[in-house]
Amino acid sequence: MRTVLKYGLALLCLLPILGYAADQFPAQQSFAGQALNLNGKGIRSKAFFNLYNAGLYLQASNSDAAAILTSDQPSAVRLEITSSMITSRVLEDAVREGFKYSNPDPALQPRIEKLISVFKEEIKEGDIYDFVYKPTNMSIIKNGKAAATIAGHDFKQALYGIWIGNKPVQASLKKALLGQ
Repeated sequence: MRTVLKYGLALLCLLPILGYAADQFPAQQSFAGQALNLNGKGIRSKAFFNLYNAGLYLQASNSDAAAILTSDQPSAVRLEITSSMITSRVLEDAVREGFKYSNPDPALQPRIEKLISVFKEEIKEGDIYDFVYKPTNMSIIKNGKAAATIAGHDFKQALYGIWIGNKPVQASLKKALLGQ
């Protein structure tokens, strides 16, 4: 009986947190006027710490990473910062490393710097970043406000490749985003 009460109390404490997280990743979301469906969501963790939640939005469900990366259809990745360990400097370093593994093409560097400039503003737990791709460009939105626009399908492929490419930042997150 004591065990049941302990786990019941733990569950009750988690319900508000679970409800909050679910609200950040609805099954369907409008991004820049385009209705997209949640393909999958997961947690980026490192050394027992949950750093952020991520969700991949597509027009139709797809578990083929290569097809998603090469697609020129509207899509979005949403990140919800869940740890105070994520600072501007930490995110900058993570982005640089992610692009190195996803696509080290030097031609992307000016656009990577533009993305990194978005992260120079203070980052707090609960911040939400949307990376919304519409053919030809990527809009970066922080907490509902436009932060930058970066041109290029190749940039979208490299950015999304950080999470679902051949060398993703975390294999379990890749599987979750692909709905597996």
